Amino acid sequence: MGSISDSIQLHLKNPDLYRDKAYVNGQWIEAKSKKRFEIVDPGTGQTWATCTDMAAEDVDYAVQAAHQAFKRYQTLTPRHRGELLYKWDVLIRNNKDDIAKILVYETGKPLAEAHGEIDYATSFTRWFAAEAERIQGTVFRPAAAGRRVFTIKQPIGVAAALVPWNFPIAMILRKASAALAAGCTMIAKPSPETPLTALTLAYLAEKAGFEKGVFNVLPTTLANTPALSEALCKHDLVKKISFTGSTRVGKLISQHCAGGLKKLTLELGGNCPFLVFDDANLNQAREALMSLKFRHAGQACITANRVYVQRGVYDRFADLMVERVKQLRVGHGMDEKTTMGPLTIPAGLEKVARQVEDAKRHGATVLIGGSKIEKLGGYYFEPTIVKDARPGMLVTSEETFAPLLALYPFDTEEQAVEAANNTSMGLSSYFFTKDIDRTWRLLENLDAGMIGMNTGNASATEAPFGGIKDSGYGKESGKDVAVQEYLITKTGTLTVEQHH
Repeated sequence: MGSISDSIQLHLKNPDLYRDKAYVNGQWIEAKSKKRFEIVDPGTGQTWATCTDMAAEDVDYAVQAAHQAFKRYQTLTPRHRGELLYKWDVLIRNNKDDIAKILVYETGKPLAEAHGEIDYATSFTRWFAAEAERIQGTVFRPAAAGRRVFTIKQPIGVAAALVPWNFPIAMILRKASAALAAGCTMIAKPSPETPLTALTLAYLAEKAGFEKGVFNVLPTTLANTPALSEALCKHDLVKKISFTGSTRVGKLISQHCAGGLKKLTLELGGNCPFLVFDDANLNQAREALMSLKFRHAGQACITANRVYVQRGVYDRFADLMVERVKQLRVGHGMDEKTTMGPLTIPAGLEKVARQVEDAKRHGATVLIGGSKIEKLGGYYFEPTIVKDARPGMLVTSEETFAPLLALYPFDTEEQAVEAANNTSMGLSSYFFTKDIDRTWRLLENLDAGMIGMNTGNASATEAPFGGIKDSGYGKESGKDVAVQEYLITKTGTLTVEQHH
């Protein structure tokens, strides 16, 4: 453990939260290989911690442990499962200051945003603690005489969560809370960039009273991720996979799961359009877009990737956005003045730089920003706005995942809808208008699983989350639907003898 890591632990109120080993079957263990990997602070580009490097050879032990735990855990009453989730929720909230600090050093996001993620993440533990007692079957009388039909809901078995680095706490808790409420056990594979936050959750799950094997965490490197993930997907005892990440990897996960007919939820990439009409409240649209576009330096699947503005307010809205972006303060996430941190991975820097240069080459104008920030030492890019973007540019066809806002003019509603839907993705779409008829038309005509109507980030624990097209399938969060992803339905038919 390096001096930087030691320093961070000294600043934690509960240093025992800091964990750098895998958590399997209620034990803190090293990988069979004994190898470890480095974790880099995106704000400095420097290694600040290390963690054990699990590999495919470590998967079977974890799955076997989770399967044995499932035999016991599924027999707990729904109320008992809900109480465990509630205790976990309380412990996470009580330790949020420490968890937020670890999250800053893993992801680079500002401390205030780290707190915001934990608040969002614990909305899932709180919600699903209650949902555990709402799982019910049915009984009804069918068309055939003398019969009664019953349906019962049962947990599917061992579930695996493959989660990204951009919202590592929220993504694990959104998946794990639903699974544990349903009666499943879970193995979480965090991203190589963000293993320590996942391990803090495991530590607190243990303190909440979850028995060994119910919740397990397998940290691993980028090099070992494909083989470890494939081993989880293909293991006979893993019955459900939930993956959040890129469409390219999601399709590979789907192929791995096909052979075993695994139940699968895919929450994949987005290329989300944001439409501003002449009659919109421009200040309302601007504030929503600022939060949506520049939160975590644009590294969210539901962020606005293409911003279409009706020509009558196009120049004015561009000016409003530049004025607001000038107020952003870029820096390390632990600096209280910082309102936008670095990108989490260096590849993100190269991608956004390439998109900006491509846009300029094809006629777009850079209104603000456009360059890497070398002097800060980490993976920083200026918050950037380009005007007069068009089809054919990389920024139009690729998910940016960076603080680059591209503005496109349009004239008619039909043009806007056609441009917005001209993508293989279908995660979220957003629009701002005060025309109620147009609002209804856009809700029906935009090709996305989630529609923000005069609002930006609409993600909430009460609402189903998921996309269509190449943005995946299945739903997370929301009433009933999320828990159903971890359940099977059994039908029982009874013949009743009739007395004469």
